[in-house]
Amino acid sequence: MTLPTASAAHALSALFLDIFRANARLVSAGDQLVAPLGLTSARWQVLGAVAMATLPQPVAHIARDLGTARQGVQRLVNELLEAGFVELQDNPHHRRAKLVGLTEKGRETFRAIHKLQAPWVETLAEGMDPQKIAAAAELLQTLRLRLEQGSSEPVD
Repeated sequence: MTLPTASAAHALSALFLDIFRANARLVSAGDQLVAPLGLTSARWQVLGAVAMATLPQPVAHIARDLGTARQGVQRLVNELLEAGFVELQDNPHHRRAKLVGLTEKGRETFRAIHKLQAPWVETLAEGMDPQKIAAAAELLQTLRLRLEQGSSEPVD
């Protein structure tokens, strides 16, 4: 195991601060983007997880996939349910843990989000090097995996 150098640890700490700042801006911009559709960034994230799943899933699985607490996802699912974006279905594997699926309104809204999001991302990406974006994504994935493992051991 190689220990990070002081300069690597310092650079990573600075990166964390930029991630926190970027996340705050991303959430705010996302809220503005999807507000006309009756959503927030948090609802958009859960709606997207439901939409991208191959089959309806219980809240616990959605939370695990998003890397967040089940209780928070349950609150958002309840809000999406009340607004008519999702529906609950019986789960043949668990009597109490209902499956979350999209309604027609949810599918239409997810398509509308894509129409709003695509030009927004194109504008953000303008002038950026795709290879640098890929390298940043790889670094963030490595950080996420290490954090998920609860360890600073290298992940290969």
